Amino acid sequence: MKVIFGISLLSLLFVIACKVEPEEINYGHEACHFCQMTIVDRQHAAEVVTDKGKVFKFDAIECMINDLKSRDSSQIGLLLINDYNNPGKLIPAATATYLISEAIASPMGAFLSGFSHSQDAEVVKTAKGGTLYSWQSVQKQLRE
Repeated sequence: MKVIFGISLLSLLFVIACKVEPEEINYGHEACHFCQMTIVDRQHAAEVVTDKGKVFKFDAIECMINDLKSRDSSQIGLLLINDYNNPGKLIPAATATYLISEAIASPMGAFLSGFSHSQDAEVVKTAKGGTLYSWQSVQKQLRE
């Protein structure tokens, strides 16, 4: 009976310890997993959470995209980016709209910003110029 209780308790602790959820970025103190630069920009940061709950933080969306080239996609639980219009707010990468505009600098020089709403991206594109992309198309654009 004690063995079964012990195994059940360990299993419960394992499940609790492996939550697949975002983690707050400590801006100005944490380094980008890909390029090792300090993460300071609240409009362009990104995060990968594995299916086991391990969190990798990035100073720019382009760093996350470059890092994804070497990851097994089946082990990814969450892909998150900061919403350009709501600095510091993480949103799902797959549903965001992306803008590459040379009028908006990003930490690694790809001029890439992400928006939670396509209408917001359109407004900024109208004001600053550039090209809009989906998650799939921006990955392809940056890999070429």
